[in-house]
Amino acid sequence: MTGANSFQVSGYGPERAGWTRLMARDSLARRLDWPILLSALALSLIGSLLVFSATRNRTEINQGDPYYFLLRHLLNTGIGLALMIGTVWLGHRTLRTAVPILYGASVLLILMVLTPLGSTVNGAHSWIQVGAGFSLQPSEFVKVTIILGMAMLLAARVDAGDKPYPGHRTVLQALGLATVPMLIVMLMPDLGSVMVMVIIVLGVLLASGASNRWIFGLLGAGTTGALAIWQLGILDEYQINRFAAFANPDLDPAGVGYNTNQARIAIGSGGLTGSGLFEGSQTTGQFVPEQQTDFVFTVAGEELGFLGAGLIILLLGILLWRACRIARETTELYGTIVAAGIVAWFAFQSFENIGMTLGIMPVTGLPLPFVSYGGSSMFSVWVAVGLLQSIRVQRPMSA
Repeated sequence: MTGANSFQVSGYGPERAGWTRLMARDSLARRLDWPILLSALALSLIGSLLVFSATRNRTEINQGDPYYFLLRHLLNTGIGLALMIGTVWLGHRTLRTAVPILYGASVLLILMVLTPLGSTVNGAHSWIQVGAGFSLQPSEFVKVTIILGMAMLLAARVDAGDKPYPGHRTVLQALGLATVPMLIVMLMPDLGSVMVMVIIVLGVLLASGASNRWIFGLLGAGTTGALAIWQLGILDEYQINRFAAFANPDLDPAGVGYNTNQARIAIGSGGLTGSGLFEGSQTTGQFVPEQQTDFVFTVAGEELGFLGAGLIILLLGILLWRACRIARETTELYGTIVAAGIVAWFAFQSFENIGMTLGIMPVTGLPLPFVSYGGSSMFSVWVAVGLLQSIRVQRPMSA
């Protein structure tokens, strides 16, 4: 009996170990938030079609290859997926310990933009040319490090059980951490990215449980600061012109108001079902500038119509809804703050991008998450998806 039992145990061991590994993989697959993953992937793939439509006839920018931007957008999506997988594998808790390194690296990168290594695109000195036709926009990665850095500071004593909410000193430290890169980005100047970072800071503070006095105080300080920037002439002329065109679209329809007017014509001509993919007259005629990046939503409005444009908004809504659910269900404040910061980032940037194509928001040069062409933006949003997945995967089973 002993020999028989020993045989059964020894024969059962490897089989059971293999089954355990299989169950572990299944558990990970079940813990992933598939609506977020599939929504983000669908947005990226829809974006590839829109980018292709906007650039296939643009010989002056596509190097004579109609598939130039399509292939690069798909490559960026593939790299983004790899970064998401790496983020999930490392885990948001491991990245929490690496925040000082990540923060220092991101600040160093945006400082490099202000050196001769930086380059100017559409009036914003926000890029670093890395060769082979590729460029890097460090401000996109700063959004991630601000979220992680502020979350680390605000949640440290709360998660340790020392305090029920972050104290005033901790909030000041977190605000100081966010202010340094924001000031550098303002010098570029990249007003759109600064606006996103301000919303991220507010979202993070709200999720942390910080006193409402901080929220109202920051809103008041932000309003005062914006008025001071306007009065002191810190903004570049093209930025002032963009706000003027937003306030009065008929001010200069052939100049500063041209982008917005052409965007509204493109979206309005799409109707319910659109003119058909690759059949839009505004897109084919190249009337809308920067259509593969900032104004990619106009391609959807014109060629896919209200239904196609609505699908993009629906997918973004699903992603935000699931991210809010992750923020609510996690049992650690750090995870809640990180998820809330990502929600604030994605929600505002999506609203601003779509709003500026409709003429209800000023033109700021912000890409539409997952949809617009651009490697830096694609990489950062997929890292954010990886953080959301990590928070969900590592939560207790009972949650």
